[in-house]
Amino acid sequence: MKYVLTWKKKRHGTTAEYEAGQRRILELMRAWRRPEGVTIREFLVKVGEPGGYVIFEADDLAEVHRETAAFSLLNFHIDPVIDVEEALAAIGLAIEWRDSVV
Repeated sequence: MKYVLTWKKKRHGTTAEYEAGQRRILELMRAWRRPEGVTIREFLVKVGEPGGYVIFEADDLAEVHRETAAFSLLNFHIDPVIDVEEALAAIGLAIEWRDSVV
């Protein structure tokens, strides 16, 4: 299944604590490796803001959960998504069914 993950750095504490958090995230990201069973299509960072997006495919969300749990300095939000062609076909079938109900 395909997902869009949004991530953003948590903002709390003093400026020094925030900057220490940035350094820690950089250290973790340098050591991070893509987990088995996860295909990353795009890994994007927002310009001028601490956050970004990952478009990925995975069958086992427990693996994704383990990965996000390692980055406690970040907030994550994950949305399941489908390609527009699939969405349009599903909507068409839903409309056909709805219109068939008298």
